[in-house]
Amino acid sequence: MRDTLGRSRRRLLALLGSAALAVGGAIALPGTAHAANILTNPGFESGGLSPWTCTGNLGSVVSSPVHGGAKALQGAVTSSDNAQCSQTVAVQPNTTYSLSGWVRGNYVYLGVDGGASTWTSSPSAYSQLSVSFTTGASQTSATIYVHGWYGQGTYYADDIGLDGPGGGGGGDTQAPTAPSGLTSTGKTSSSVSLKWNAATDNTGVTAYDIYSGANQLLSVSGTSATVSGLSPSTSYTFTVKARDAAGNTSAASNSVSVTTDAGTGGGTGFKQAAPYLYEGWGDPPNPTTVMNATGAKWFTMAFVLDSGGCTPAWDGSRPLTGGVDQSAINQIRSAGGDIVPSFGGWSGSKLGANCSSASALAGAIQKVVDAYGLKAIDFDIENTDEFENEAVQAKILTALKTVKANNPGLKTIVTFGTATTGPTYYGNRLIEQAQALGANIDVFTIMPFDFGGGSDMYGNTVNAAEGLKNKLKSTFGWDDATAYAHIGISGMNGLSDQQESTTPAIWTQIRDWANSHHIARLAFWSVNRDRPCPGGGVAENCSGISQNNWQFTSITAGFTG
Repeated sequence: MRDTLGRSRRRLLALLGSAALAVGGAIALPGTAHAANILTNPGFESGGLSPWTCTGNLGSVVSSPVHGGAKALQGAVTSSDNAQCSQTVAVQPNTTYSLSGWVRGNYVYLGVDGGASTWTSSPSAYSQLSVSFTTGASQTSATIYVHGWYGQGTYYADDIGLDGPGGGGGGDTQAPTAPSGLTSTGKTSSSVSLKWNAATDNTGVTAYDIYSGANQLLSVSGTSATVSGLSPSTSYTFTVKARDAAGNTSAASNSVSVTTDAGTGGGTGFKQAAPYLYEGWGDPPNPTTVMNATGAKWFTMAFVLDSGGCTPAWDGSRPLTGGVDQSAINQIRSAGGDIVPSFGGWSGSKLGANCSSASALAGAIQKVVDAYGLKAIDFDIENTDEFENEAVQAKILTALKTVKANNPGLKTIVTFGTATTGPTYYGNRLIEQAQALGANIDVFTIMPFDFGGGSDMYGNTVNAAEGLKNKLKSTFGWDDATAYAHIGISGMNGLSDQQESTTPAIWTQIRDWANSHHIARLAFWSVNRDRPCPGGGVAENCSGISQNNWQFTSITAGFTG
């Protein structure tokens, strides 16, 4: 392919040369591109996006997978946004430039606004894209972009290069004036609208960059913008800078501080005591019997898995409706209770890992929502296929964001493992991705067991929850009360797989701590095991310790938040 293009280019130049001789030798040929990358932050090694900007706040910098160096760009495509990330640079008129980059994902595009582009599909490994373009006779700037395709899942890009001479020729070094009159024109629980007065520049302003602190959030061409993906009841401070075609950037505008509305989701009254009930294992109890004995109203029904082709089914094999699971749900609802289905878990074929894209996963989740008219859903993100896979984490969070947007009032919960001090690397990464994607998760639930926590299960559970609270505060900018109100705890009654022992007395302490700190959710694994069998070890239908029937469920029913 490269040889064919070379022959065509030589033939074109020969024809142009002949034509020039025919008219007296006067012809303007495109300039030759110099081998110098004129993009800023081409490999995202700064750890931030700037000066790249991404539509929908869907771009982020990740440490894996990368092509070169330690960082790469991740674009979390949705069904309505291709997560385009772009950078505007100064160029010289009538000059040929070579654009290249390494990309990974389904249908990833690289190109220049208004000009040439190319694409590839390479979901499992980085592949190089390259394309050339020639600037117009008076063109002084070019916008380079990379994006995925709608509903085709997360893409990655790294080591993007634009080879050619920088613009300006040493001419334009004058920065625009600072924008003035920055003010907020409206807000919701997840967005803030801004407007400002235009800046001036000797050659013209090409973009305005909106910042919160040192973080560049987005870039627009006009004098107004709406920043989305924000957290409820949170204070943000914004500034705006103007930028011209040569890359000169103004000083910051005046700052404006805005506190988002409280919203209607987690952290504003959503409370749930919902131990796990599993119809496919462990001698499932009659839910009405348990409810009558304990006062429990909510149950977390486990697990919705993939039966093949991104099709949801209970345990990956039982029908979504019409089987034993629906029978249990009908009994619970007839007794005045309700359920939250849990997707995923430790084992089995999981929808998050096997659905081809975030939009396909959202469609599978929607089938479950529609089947039962749900008020809440739980995504139990575990093991290497989901929890320890950052791309799958992003797919799940993007799907949850889509489903929540399509079902007003639906609460979303993510559940994951923890260390005794709080979230692990992948737990922290999950929280950071939720913030970066604007997923607006209502409850982050940790599972404080099987972490080698020793004998002090109360102390280790509290320490893990406090670690989660601190991570939510630092990531979302929340105060203590707001962070606690987004926390869930899901324990394991009796003996855990690692022989950690949570007695009814300890679980009562944990419940009381949860109430006094006003967290959002309390659960445990599982009602099937909420029966005595002292000395019985870790079993599927009893706790391995001495207790009363349904004692943990009764304690959990006393959680009010």
